[in-house]
Amino acid sequence: MARNPAKLFPQDYVLRALVLPFIPAFIRPNHLTVLRFVLTPVVVYLLGTNNLTFGVPLFILTASTDMLDGSLARVRGQITPWGIVFDPVADRLLIGSVILVFALRYFNPIVVVAAIGCDLLPFILWGLRARTNKAVMMANLWGKSKLCLQVLSMTLLLLAILLQIPVLILVGQWALVVATVLGAIAALTYSL
Repeated sequence: MARNPAKLFPQDYVLRALVLPFIPAFIRPNHLTVLRFVLTPVVVYLLGTNNLTFGVPLFILTASTDMLDGSLARVRGQITPWGIVFDPVADRLLIGSVILVFALRYFNPIVVVAAIGCDLLPFILWGLRARTNKAVMMANLWGKSKLCLQVLSMTLLLLAILLQIPVLILVGQWALVVATVLGAIAALTYSL
């Protein structure tokens, strides 16, 4: 049974009360997705050149647009086919790029490759299913949890380097391991 795309996730209730009232009505969820596409190369450049003073806050800001655009779409009833398709693409570009550019330097390469593979697996499965079934895959709680842990993992890693707190590298790597497991579960549940 397909998930109702308008059904709210737990974070939507919190954001509806605390954040969304401050986002003007003319800002639509797809604007935030496009903003993530535009900011991702800037984030990658800043992190790739070790400009963490600006790169870390910009990464956190850019990653937060994912949570905001989804909640905005569900709460305001502004879900679009374009957003359903391109929001996860924007997520994977941001997170995947940061994992490749930055995490590969500090995390075990096997963890990094597994994380990227589990991130791409739903797209591969969806592509295979799309030939026979035109249904669009919707995010589920496993996938949402995976993305939150990936963002947490990268944030911890970046803060570890910026603030020189080495233990956060290990915590960040374990967060990425758990995210990878959740990503595998999400991929399997998408394909059912």
